[in-house]
Amino acid sequence: MTSEITLFVNPTAGRGRGAHAAQPAARALRDAGFSVRTVLGTDAPDALDRARAAVAGGTGALIAVGGDGMVSLALRAVAGTDVPLGVVAAGSGNDYARAHGLPVRKPAAAAAVAAAALKEHGGRPTDLGRAGDRWFGTVLASGFDSRVNDRGNRLRGPVGRFRYDLALVAELAALRPIPYRISLDGGPAREIGATLVAVGNGPSYGGGMRICPGARTDDGLFDITVVGPCSRTTLLRVFPRVYRGSHLSHPAVTVLRARSVTLEAPGVTGYADGEPLGPLPLTAATVPGAVRLLVP
Repeated sequence: MTSEITLFVNPTAGRGRGAHAAQPAARALRDAGFSVRTVLGTDAPDALDRARAAVAGGTGALIAVGGDGMVSLALRAVAGTDVPLGVVAAGSGNDYARAHGLPVRKPAAAAAVAAAALKEHGGRPTDLGRAGDRWFGTVLASGFDSRVNDRGNRLRGPVGRFRYDLALVAELAALRPIPYRISLDGGPAREIGATLVAVGNGPSYGGGMRICPGARTDDGLFDITVVGPCSRTTLLRVFPRVYRGSHLSHPAVTVLRARSVTLEAPGVTGYADGEPLGPLPLTAATVPGAVRLLVP
């Protein structure tokens, strides 16, 4: 194990918390005996190139400092390699860190966990999802929730949460069942109408929405939550229950499990770890032990 590790920092994460988190994280790592190199990027592609260069150069670990978007970039750099990943969660959602019981918005504590794990076991093998050339650690979203994201990204008006709320209201007004074709593990496709389909490697997205509450990152399976056709009133009643994971008991909700899934639906974009993947159809597969994660 090399003593030099790389901090992969998004300074804008969590309204600037990423920049503030980098210094105490670096200090904790140095106090643990590691030398620390910091990598920033001018934009996401540049940051990914720099992270991949650090991995190819033999860094002892890549420590992502930021939110789920930064973790998503880091996963793309380390997946399938022997370089372990640490997470200093400093974003708005932090679903990947929460799924693995890592400290959130406590950069020194999170870095100390990564340092201890490097010394004790060097990272525990953890599953990832893969869709095409994109890796994801939490949830692949499609349907109503991804359409809200699409509309929010197109809006030029308000910023932050209010933009999402406006997009949500607009999509509720246009709510219709989406005709899906779903194939599990390469089997025959089934045609269903659904409000959304979420493919969970981990349990939550959107900052704690436990859409796939039973999903585990060590079982080689996706939990696939299907919300069937429902009215606006039903959706408004069911959606708040997602934060507790209690929505699975509703008759409109079904959970499937599979190693791979192909989703087809017209006019629907897939999002994974909160980042756009592209329009359906998409095929996602679990890759057991794809990343060595620095957890206790």
